[in-house]
Amino acid sequence: MSGIERKPVYTPADVAGHDYASQLGAPGAYPFTRGIHPTMYRGRLWTMRQFAGFGTAEDTNERYKFLLEHGQTGLSVAFDFPTLMGYDSDHPRAEGEVGKCGVAISSLADMEDLFRGIRSTRCRPR
Repeated sequence: MSGIERKPVYTPADVAGHDYASQLGAPGAYPFTRGIHPTMYRGRLWTMRQFAGFGTAEDTNERYKFLLEHGQTGLSVAFDFPTLMGYDSDHPRAEGEVGKCGVAISSLADMEDLFRGIRSTRCRPR
């Protein structure tokens, strides 16, 4: 766009007096100042996420599957206020707030229901 030529990857030779390994590092390597992917985002696009969650874990699971089927590449969980505050759904302070503006999670079983049938792409063997 600007007409300025760029190298695919810059190295220590491009910056005098700079400790490349500890201050910058290679793309995809610690300290990850140049991104988590070796090819930056040329080889893998940014993750498109939908912040979603409502009602029960089962309801939200259906929504997540819908979003993934329609092109989302990542999910961000919106928890309801009782969950965010550390209350179970049956706690008196949770009354009237359960599942209103996020998904209600009170147990490990709820989290399992939330992600049932949704496979993580990060767990895929390469």
